[in-house]
Amino acid sequence: MTSPLTRKEFCSRLAGGSVLLLIQACGGGGSSDDAVNPLPAPGPKPAGSCTDTIAANHGHVLTIATADLDSLTDLVYNIQGGAAHNHTVTLTVANLRALKAGTVLTATSSTAVNHDHSVSITCT
Repeated sequence: MTSPLTRKEFCSRLAGGSVLLLIQACGGGGSSDDAVNPLPAPGPKPAGSCTDTIAANHGHVLTIATADLDSLTDLVYNIQGGAAHNHTVTLTVANLRALKAGTVLTATSSTAVNHDHSVSITCT
């Protein structure tokens, strides 16, 4: 069984090893093992997006599309992310309008594996 390709190896094979700029653009640091050198954390979200803080978090992620702030119905979000289990967060139309107006909102996730999470949401 062969080991998976790193980003650098993939880009090198894709370009036939002849395009140095492409290889550099693929990153990869000084090691050939991407599991040891994971991708850097994403930068700040652009204006017009929502950010969340999940209390007692262990891998959950809430993603709210800016267009969702105009929804005419309540929306339910899965926040499993990298966790081994899922929770949901329900936002009512009133919640979505408040977020759109810049209000910081705190919601409680559904209960799973005998716990829930407090989720603080801000949209800009």
